[in-house]
Amino acid sequence: MRETAEREHRAGRVIVTTNGCFDILHVGHIRALQAAKEFGEVLIVGINSDASVRQLKGPERPFYPQEERAEVVAALGCVDYVSIFDEPDPVAFLQQVRPHVHVKGADYADLSRMIEAPYLQSIGARIEFVPLYPNRSTSLLIARVRNLAETESGT
Repeated sequence: MRETAEREHRAGRVIVTTNGCFDILHVGHIRALQAAKEFGEVLIVGINSDASVRQLKGPERPFYPQEERAEVVAALGCVDYVSIFDEPDPVAFLQQVRPHVHVKGADYADLSRMIEAPYLQSIGARIEFVPLYPNRSTSLLIARVRNLAETESGT
């Protein structure tokens, strides 16, 4: 990813990054990725590896392996590159890419919740926030599916 990002920097393109688990892709993810692309010319998405998803979300996650999650995200027209990272936070990924703009959901507007904020500020990257879409999250989707399964099985 470092070489790809360096090539884009040399070409003078505005690099935008965002990151996440992207375990079960839903409309909130799609809208956030599309909005992120609007902040620049090249969108590079960092995806948590299987090991880091387990660290963050617990032993039952992810539902899909990292290669499949990366393939699905890469197939979106607004995404230019995907990179899988092993750490529970995106700092090492961001150090490789050195984005001009980093995009997060509005739930991170309090920068104290963003572990990557100090690094981004140190390189002069802008931090932008995109709106969250009510009732659109992987955790809510999983809860609904589990509830439905329990209801149908009578437990």
